[in-house]
Amino acid sequence: MAQTIRFHLDESVSGAIAVGLRRRGIDVTTTPEVGLLSASDETQLSFAISQNRVIVTHDDDFLVIHRQGTPHSGIAYCKANRRSIGEIVQNLTFLWEVLDPEDMHNHIEFL
Repeated sequence: MAQTIRFHLDESVSGAIAVGLRRRGIDVTTTPEVGLLSASDETQLSFAISQNRVIVTHDDDFLVIHRQGTPHSGIAYCKANRRSIGEIVQNLTFLWEVLDPEDMHNHIEFL
């Protein structure tokens, strides 16, 4: 069986999204759960890489990090207040269903 994408929600993302993903059987961590509240973007990125997780964020700084060529396990980005919680859960579920972790390596998906 192929590996599936695992997500990490940074602190800009509602915990309700984690609840919605978990209801669908999707592996997700959140910044508060792993003790990274107020941690730098680089620390969040290091955690996600160590766990091979795609970062889910509303934070534009991750777009800059990507453009600078910093390696990452994937970024799922949605501009704040552009999508409902349900739409974000639906979009992330779709990514989880159709992509492998390798597809997301150093890649951004705009939700």
